[in-house]
Amino acid sequence: MSAPTRKRLTREESQAQTREHLLAAAKRLFVSQGFGAASIRDITTEAGYSQGAFYSNFSSKEAVLLELLGQHMEEEARQLSNVLAPHETPGENALARLDRWAATLNSDADWSMLAVELQLHANRSAAFAESYLAVRSRHQKRLGAFVAHLFEELNLVPPAPPEDLAAGFMALAHGLAVGRGAGGPDPAGKLIMVFLRGLLADAQPVGRRAGK
Repeated sequence: MSAPTRKRLTREESQAQTREHLLAAAKRLFVSQGFGAASIRDITTEAGYSQGAFYSNFSSKEAVLLELLGQHMEEEARQLSNVLAPHETPGENALARLDRWAATLNSDADWSMLAVELQLHANRSAAFAESYLAVRSRHQKRLGAFVAHLFEELNLVPPAPPEDLAAGFMALAHGLAVGRGAGGPDPAGKLIMVFLRGLLADAQPVGRRAGK
């Protein structure tokens, strides 16, 4: 019996596969060796490609680090979008779904180590810090939209601009990820839900004036 014929990848599919392999290899090395110690040669050797393949996909190691951050935030936004998508029963069900999601927040120990590397490199490089903050700012706007949607679904007035609340939640999650390092459970999701429930409990219903 002949072996099944393997589908030949298109040029675009092959390039996308190469890119993902390089990203995965870089993530492993950034976690195990640190961003500064992992060279581009190390990354390409780990992934099984030439340095030319690296430079055809990324301009620098910093670009890889930002791509990994962007992927993490995109996945987080996708998950939240699913959690807060319209359901038959609003209100507490939305919070129950958020509870389940928050229990998995920062569950990837590798991400906690990458958060450390991101922060360290941002502290050392002003150019990287500018790009890093731009990515975080875009994510903050998306999370702010989710916060606004949740308060609207519950018919409550946010106690502060939703983007400011999102910034607070991001700072908590990121700070605890950095503090966690490679070991121990991450309480970020639980604490975010504690604070969120407190904000919701104190929030005024839409249409009611404060103090009345």
